[in-house]
Amino acid sequence: MAEVAAAAGPTTGSAVRVQSISLSGQSSVPPQYIQPLQIRPGNHADSFDNIPSVDLSDFDPAHRDRIREEIGRACRDWGAFHVTGHCVPSGLLERVKAIGRAFFEDFSMEEKLKYACDASSSATEGYGSRMLENDDVVLDWRDYFDHHTLPLSRRNPSRWPHHPPDYRQTMAEYSDQMSLLAQKLLGLISESLGLPTSCIEDAVGEFYQNITISFYPPCPQPDLTLGLQTHSDMGTVTLLIQDQVGGLQVLKDGTWVAVKPVPDAVIVMLADQTEIITNGAYRSAEHRAITNSSRARLSLATFHDPAKSKKIFPAPEIVSSSSPPRYREVVYGDYVSSWYTKGPEGKRNLDMLLI
Repeated sequence: MAEVAAAAGPTTGSAVRVQSISLSGQSSVPPQYIQPLQIRPGNHADSFDNIPSVDLSDFDPAHRDRIREEIGRACRDWGAFHVTGHCVPSGLLERVKAIGRAFFEDFSMEEKLKYACDASSSATEGYGSRMLENDDVVLDWRDYFDHHTLPLSRRNPSRWPHHPPDYRQTMAEYSDQMSLLAQKLLGLISESLGLPTSCIEDAVGEFYQNITISFYPPCPQPDLTLGLQTHSDMGTVTLLIQDQVGGLQVLKDGTWVAVKPVPDAVIVMLADQTEIITNGAYRSAEHRAITNSSRARLSLATFHDPAKSKKIFPAPEIVSSSSPPRYREVVYGDYVSSWYTKGPEGKRNLDMLLI
């Protein structure tokens, strides 16, 4: 989940969609969407600050030290930051949000369900709502569409919406741009710790990339619900863009901080495997999404994960007699299975690997 590696989990084609509930006009939410009292969001974030921002527009040898320092500080203190000057065309960022919104707002429910996730197979790509395996979990106030985008052997645009006409081309171009940006950022994150540029990328191996469009319809009781419950993402790094509605929050020192939209910025969130590889020097970001009563919200999260067979462990370059390993080695596929069986609940899945 960043906002979560969402569609890696099961769903059913016949599940009730949140958008249908919202459009029905009922004044209260069904009980399965009501969060426990202790984790309800209330009406506001506790803080109106924002996460740090790093400008990559001066990405040259003369400014590389400054950029590394800023990224290192953001990774150490927050696990999340905005990045600007990233060379991803602003027109592409706006277009990919527009085609995502078109699917949810222009297609009829009958048309959308043609792309529903297939519950009878292991394929999880497509349109869904439910994420976790347990039947007794509280549900998120969110619908989504998940795309398998990298490696190219997983990319099958015929499974993606056919409208607008440039949907598939735009999504493929966006996938490639996000992959390049993730590689650049992981190199800078490695360098900020004094590690070789390719350290984290080598530890992860070939990216398995999913792009999840999340749609959060208006909610009649936003103080009782969450668009996404508190979690940290499972993989390596998540790159997120959101519309101007806002609703993403990051946990900082026990306080929820609203991540206010910044035009043309990409939100970078460290995920659990990066925390393991850096031996806890950098922490994955705990975050959640809140709802509101009047406006639908849309975001796109691009997840960059290891292969399911990849073994993840603290980088040898960062481990020493004075800094022993803090995390046990884990096969990434086992980590994913545990996450979806137990549910996110903050960072409990990662904490189980602590030595």
